[in-house]
Amino acid sequence: MHSPETSTPFERSPGPKPQPDETETYSVREEEDLLAARHAVRAATLALGFNIVDQTRIVTAASELARNAYIHGHGGTLTLTFLHQLGRRGLRIVISDEGPGIEDIQRALTDGYTTGAGLGHGLGGARRLMEDFTIDSVPGQGTTITTTRWVTP
Repeated sequence: MHSPETSTPFERSPGPKPQPDETETYSVREEEDLLAARHAVRAATLALGFNIVDQTRIVTAASELARNAYIHGHGGTLTLTFLHQLGRRGLRIVISDEGPGIEDIQRALTDGYTTGAGLGHGLGGARRLMEDFTIDSVPGQGTTITTTRWVTP
């Protein structure tokens, strides 16, 4: 179990808060990358001051999206951007892959729809957990999902 006195290589070291528009990019090409991405998102939510419920929402959404890029998109990248706008703090997560793309985005967002062995709740569930959520996909060229959540005052 992790305690505040220990750290993993994926956590932010104590120090200054992230700078506005600071970005961090992580590969999601190997199964181990999924854990690294999950830890990085968790560290980012802590650094930005999200409450524990929102931390869990964000990490869950990012984990699901990264897993989708890994499984369905044959790997990709996860980019975190630390947002500071109009006195608000937030986290933008962009997941990109160069896989087969999504033929029917609305259908893919429907609970129960799956092209794999899962339950088909991941994409729609991730959208519900975040505040802003867009999908750009070109069949045969890949998918980019951009999602944002803001710290609740």
